[in-house]
Amino acid sequence: MGRRWAARLSLAAGVAALLVLVVFGGLVSLVLMGVGWAGLALSAAGVWWMLTHTGRIRVLAVLLLVAVPLAVLALYAAAGLLWVVLVSLGLWALAVFAGRAALVEDAPPAMPEHPARRPERPFLIMNPRSGGGKVTKFRLAERARALGAEVVVLDPDRPQDVAELAREAVRRGADLLGVAGGDGTQALVAGVAVAHDLPFVVISAGTRNHFALDLGLDRKNPARCLEALTDGVELRVDLGYLRAGSPEEPEEPAEPGTEVVFVNSASFGVYAEVVQSPAYRDDKVRTILEMLPDLLAQESGARLSVRGDGPVLDAPQAVLVSNNPYQRGDSAGLGRRERLDTGELGVLGVHVGSAAEAAELLLRGGQQGRGLTETTAREVVVDADAPVIPVGVDGEALTLPTPVRCRLAPGALRVRVPRHRPGVRLGAPPMDWRRVRRLALTMGRAAAGRGPA
Repeated sequence: MGRRWAARLSLAAGVAALLVLVVFGGLVSLVLMGVGWAGLALSAAGVWWMLTHTGRIRVLAVLLLVAVPLAVLALYAAAGLLWVVLVSLGLWALAVFAGRAALVEDAPPAMPEHPARRPERPFLIMNPRSGGGKVTKFRLAERARALGAEVVVLDPDRPQDVAELAREAVRRGADLLGVAGGDGTQALVAGVAVAHDLPFVVISAGTRNHFALDLGLDRKNPARCLEALTDGVELRVDLGYLRAGSPEEPEEPAEPGTEVVFVNSASFGVYAEVVQSPAYRDDKVRTILEMLPDLLAQESGARLSVRGDGPVLDAPQAVLVSNNPYQRGDSAGLGRRERLDTGELGVLGVHVGSAAEAAELLLRGGQQGRGLTETTAREVVVDADAPVIPVGVDGEALTLPTPVRCRLAPGALRVRVPRHRPGVRLGAPPMDWRRVRRLALTMGRAAAGRGPA
């Protein structure tokens, strides 16, 4: 019943949004709608010119970005229709929200949970610098030791091999490995856990905690992740591997330690090139603005070629290969993955060659089309016209020999998580007006006994 009414509300709000424009604005409102779309297109073009040029053209692009929205708002106000546009936008937002809520039950089911016994000799590695000092702020080391865990707090002034620390703990009899730190550190220790078939605990003490987000863990209070040691369940999730300089058809599996592990994603192209710069850490914005014009014009950096299960991506400016695909409509990987156990890599390729293509990409809402390729694959090979290429692996900057082969080990990682996790929920799927309409009308007929549910 709730889904039916949510779908009906969505359709009603969508129709009302259009009626408000037509009834109160007449033909003038339709013209102003066109002005609004044109403003979005010009803004997208301005962003493109700002990123791909320097000097006077960049200054003019910034002025365009400021002037266009102000001019559009001024036109709406001058026509006395600013309130009409705002009400219509509000109704449209309600329509999308209600429609996505109606489709929630069509989203993929949550990952299955398996019983897990309490570990006897857990071993945890904690990075005191991660997340602005969350290890100290939440007294994670003290709390973990009180639960019987052996804890190593990394020395901020001395580089340490966290994978070797984990392997040494296994040799001493550890029956669980875990990390309080960033995703890059998580990946290193996760690889050791898989090699020894041990459960792995994620403690969300990093800055962004993308992996923890997709596991449904509490990212605001990492101390709650320690509940996995006493009242936990086990998820079997996929783990990503990069094999650098691999032959076209590897005849044998790679030896342990010869592949780079990732829990989230590996990025190639523009982003990977930028983060390699020594200046990036000190001044991110300036470094990006200085390097992007040449990189986007492909006057510097390697020319990439990406082969997966579908057509070859030739010369993309940026490529993101993720451990399971991100939600549709969130192609930048800034949101979440519904599941981590599908056995498929997510592949996103971006190639924008002009201001017109940048505008089209914005107006399409980041959906697949010209300039954006989004697909899945069991295996991906990234090659280039250079012997080595920069790669961003879970936020860490690396350089690897080409070609780079990306693969998943399905269900290889045994992640121990708390039984009760605040982030476990079905995400709202992308808006689909046809499905919303069918849901509202079909369920209505079924409720009246005139058709199947």
